Amino acid sequence: MPRLFVALRPPPQIRARLRTLMADVPGARWQSDAQLHLTLRYIGDVDASVADRIAAALAGVRAPPVELQLVGVGTFDRRGRVHTLWAGVAPHDALAALQDTVDRALVGIAPPPDPRPFVPHITLARGALGPDAAAAITHWQQCHAALAAPPLGVSMLSLYDSILSDAGAAYREIQAWRLCV
Repeated sequence: MPRLFVALRPPPQIRARLRTLMADVPGARWQSDAQLHLTLRYIGDVDASVADRIAAALAGVRAPPVELQLVGVGTFDRRGRVHTLWAGVAPHDALAALQDTVDRALVGIAPPPDPRPFVPHITLARGALGPDAAAAITHWQQCHAALAAPPLGVSMLSLYDSILSDAGAAYREIQAWRLCV
């Protein structure tokens, strides 16, 4: 059963910049270059026929290419424990419109979207970042708080399958579509 998400793949220059941030946090499982993406919509586990309908719906998405601009870093936590380190992507109207267009294309096909607000980011690390990593996480955030990069265009929308294993997730691009109006 595929575990799907819709994402943008950052250009090589952004991925290279992000790889320079990946160090100095004990317990962090840093993403590989192949794992770096900006999720527009997490879908989850669906059967193959639903996956085909999702791909067909995404093929109909019409939106202009968007720009990704790195701005700062942050963390996500669960019950007070950090589990994700990320690089921020500057929100802008075109990116929000694309995310909304993807959501609308999947109405009635995919499970409902996450009700939380869209926070554009690229996950850099996951892990059991317990209390022993707190000082290192704070230091990492302080060191990279001023992360910035010029905006770079992205012209492809991709549907990925996430394959889980004990070593973490591996992502496989199922299909991609050129963004155009």
